[in-house]
Amino acid sequence: QVQLVETGGGLVQAGGSLRLSCSASARTFSSYTMGWFRQAPGKERDFVAGISYYGGSTYYGDFVKGRFTISRDNAKNTVYLQMNSLKPEDTAVYYCAAGAVLRSVVADQYNSWGQGTQITVSS
Repeated sequence: QVQLVETGGGLVQAGGSLRLSCSASARTFSSYTMGWFRQAPGKERDFVAGISYYGGSTYYGDFVKGRFTISRDNAKNTVYLQMNSLKPEDTAVYYCAAGAVLRSVVADQYNSWGQGTQITVSS
């Protein structure tokens, strides 16, 4: 398992941008698939974005494709989520996750989770 801490959440107006960071404590960080999920009150936890072990492959949920970008810096043990053109419906708690399954979009296939960071988008 990997210890994960998310930062960068906050309040932003519709159309604005935020950048989330997820810092990991692991000796073999580069061997993990990394992903971002989000969960709004009363809603299921939804897949947002994923990235392969060395950053060569990225994939996104349909509702954020073209607006969000995931990246990673294995030398810094950090994964990022750049969020542009934010909408009120993006309001949720965003979670960083680590796992061993390639191109996974299923929360149960990730075995390490951060505590989440709140994103609130005002209209």
